[in-house]
Amino acid sequence: MKALSKVTRSVKPAEVEKKWHLIDADGLVVGRLAAIVANILRGKHKPSYTPHVDCGDHVVIINADKVKFTGNKMSNKIYYKHTGHPGGIKETTPEKVLEGRFPERVLEKAIQRMIPRGPLGRDQMRALHLYAGTEHPHDGNKPEVLDVASMNRKNKAS
Repeated sequence: MKALSKVTRSVKPAEVEKKWHLIDADGLVVGRLAAIVANILRGKHKPSYTPHVDCGDHVVIINADKVKFTGNKMSNKIYYKHTGHPGGIKETTPEKVLEGRFPERVLEKAIQRMIPRGPLGRDQMRALHLYAGTEHPHDGNKPEVLDVASMNRKNKAS
């Protein structure tokens, strides 16, 4: 009989199994969804989580343009970016971004800012696939549907 080990075993990159998850973001709150997705991308939902290895899963998010904000954040929250030139600071609101050309950027930036910076974080972000509509080209990977709305309800109840 094998004795219990007191040492946590690190997973090697070759041993990682990556699953595919599908999330419908229609009507979900941006920050709550981003926190769940960031944990899945990092692999923190797995018992074999290893901080220095990309052990997260792939996440496909559809309807990324139909996310919500709580309170008055849709019009009062301000996103800043800098062009790199003197006096080149720009500001916008989530409302303008969601109505613009790339509405999925609101959710993408929220998730990206919850992932560590550096080469490992960039690898983990490559496993995120965002689409503004309901169509996506990842049917061949057979993503399993995650019901994030019910996950939020369970967390609020406890």
